[in-house]
Amino acid sequence: MGTTPDHPGQIQAESCPLSGASAAKRQQILAGAARVFAQQGYEGASMSGIARDAGVSKGTLYNYFESKAMLFSAFVEQCACEKMPLLFSRIDEGANLTESLEHLAVAMIRLLTSPLSLMLNRIIISEAGNFPDLAETFWKHGPQKAIGILSAWLMQHNDAGVLNIPDPVFAAEQFYGLCQTRIVARARLQLPVNTDEAHIEFIARSAVRTFLNAYLRDAPRLPPIVMERPASGSRS
Repeated sequence: MGTTPDHPGQIQAESCPLSGASAAKRQQILAGAARVFAQQGYEGASMSGIARDAGVSKGTLYNYFESKAMLFSAFVEQCACEKMPLLFSRIDEGANLTESLEHLAVAMIRLLTSPLSLMLNRIIISEAGNFPDLAETFWKHGPQKAIGILSAWLMQHNDAGVLNIPDPVFAAEQFYGLCQTRIVARARLQLPVNTDEAHIEFIARSAVRTFLNAYLRDAPRLPPIVMERPASGSRS
């Protein structure tokens, strides 16, 4: 079947694309591309500008990447390769299912609100109409991969009789949607948003509780979590 690991937290970095002795040069180019894409978007970026920023000749750049589309795809793939293991690194460390999902939810919120993720989202949304392949590339290497890993993990708990999940892919998408409550949408719109640890943990715990209320098998329904507010007159 697929290559999804039994234990998502054990995703290995070896899956990242390498180029033998040329890996350093490839990374140099990708770092330059990241800066140019962040500043100019996809359409505004040029291979000449990327080569200049990366400190390589255009000939060297084209030896590694035949087109801007291939370069952007490699950039997105590298981002996913680096971030996906971090996203799932603590999912097997929880003392129970709730803690494991809370670890994942916190990691997901941090990832989605990171400067890199916000930059990629901005590029994809702004350029997808003219360059639909960009959205496909991003979906394939990012959300689709994360959904696949989580859905397989959830099915392990379904098969163990802990969860009741008729559609694990849909459930995984729901979980990630819950993790985007309040913080992520505001961050993507560059609106003021509270991203301190207590608020992120509150969103994560609330997302997990809502999710488990829907999918726990034969368990009592849990009440909503209420965020504690500082006492009147207290100073932070």
